[in-house]
Amino acid sequence: MINRLKVLRAERGWSQGDLAERLEVSRQSVNAIETGRYDPSLPLAFRIAELFALPIEAIFVSPSKGDAA
Repeated sequence: MINRLKVLRAERGWSQGDLAERLEVSRQSVNAIETGRYDPSLPLAFRIAELFALPIEAIFVSPSKGDAA
């Protein structure tokens, strides 16, 4: 899954640790999501979307849809 998490985090000047604290997950989890090694659970994806005030589909895109954009 392709995601914009790293870009959105950087736009706010947050470190991975800052984002992890806001989401109540480990920094390693944030890193794994940003690098595509881990897809977040649906509840976590909703928390991420809420934190950035964006719809989930604006943050996470399936690889097949990412190619079409």
